[in-house]
Amino acid sequence: MTQRLDKQQLRELAVAHEKPVNDRAPTTVDRGFGLPTPIYAATVALYLGFIGVMAVSFLNPELAIPMVIFAGFVVFAFGLVGFWTRMKPENDTVAPDWGQFRARGIETLSGRLTAGEATIQVLMLPVLILGWGLAVAVIVALR
Repeated sequence: MTQRLDKQQLRELAVAHEKPVNDRAPTTVDRGFGLPTPIYAATVALYLGFIGVMAVSFLNPELAIPMVIFAGFVVFAFGLVGFWTRMKPENDTVAPDWGQFRARGIETLSGRLTAGEATIQVLMLPVLILGWGLAVAVIVALR
């Protein structure tokens, strides 16, 4: 239930401190995804490859601006995630190198994956999208 309090009642209930009390433990945040950076670079390259295939397949000056916008979205989205992983507070997580990734794999909600399984899982969608773009390019070329 709520009740209305006047200023005098608020003053009686309020607790004033001379200086702010900081009794919280330091915050540590794991913003890493547990994958090496080249996997993200490959993902970006595959998405940009799809946009490039579409741009070349439908050579049209009117599509130049939308294709640049699409490519910008991909670069900015992955770039923003790159900045997000390095944000504070107390983010000391670094991306593993290939040796660490191959040795440890990655832990997911459905269980541990080896490096190969994780790489396939991450790159499956971009590869399929690029393959779809190449199939469309072949259809356009044969038309």
